[in-house]
Amino acid sequence: MLVGVISDTHMTGGRRKLPAACVERLAGCDLIVHGGDVMTEEALAEVEAIGAPVEAVLGNVDSFELRRRLPPERAIALPGGVTLGVVHDAGPSRGRLARLRLRFPDADAVVFGHSHIPLHEAEGDFQIFNPGSPTERRRSPHHSMGLARVERGTISFELVTL
Repeated sequence: MLVGVISDTHMTGGRRKLPAACVERLAGCDLIVHGGDVMTEEALAEVEAIGAPVEAVLGNVDSFELRRRLPPERAIALPGGVTLGVVHDAGPSRGRLARLRLRFPDADAVVFGHSHIPLHEAEGDFQIFNPGSPTERRRSPHHSMGLARVERGTISFELVTL
């Protein structure tokens, strides 16, 4: 299974769009996970129109309508018994991996966003992954997204520079 991982798209339904390279990668995925800050229902509809099912969480700047529709966090059951946790704001960098392991005790990995800064850390069989942002890089050198491959009961992440 191939999972497209994006976060912090900050699309307002017309003004900012996902880069073509991002859309092309997402179109080949079996599932799209969005780590929050979509912003509007129209923007979420744009992501959903790519074709793969979308699992998203609420970000701190999402609209009132999305606040009614999206959960603040979720755990997604993937093939092979893999569980992926998703939350927007994972808190301060110090202690983040341990904190997310406690917050999602049954997860094999957790995707998060908020900082717009890509990150992949692992300890033992637990991983955390921030794909950065495909649209608003802020302090990161590049726009980015992620791909997660789920095979034989494991999940692996790849950061994709756009």
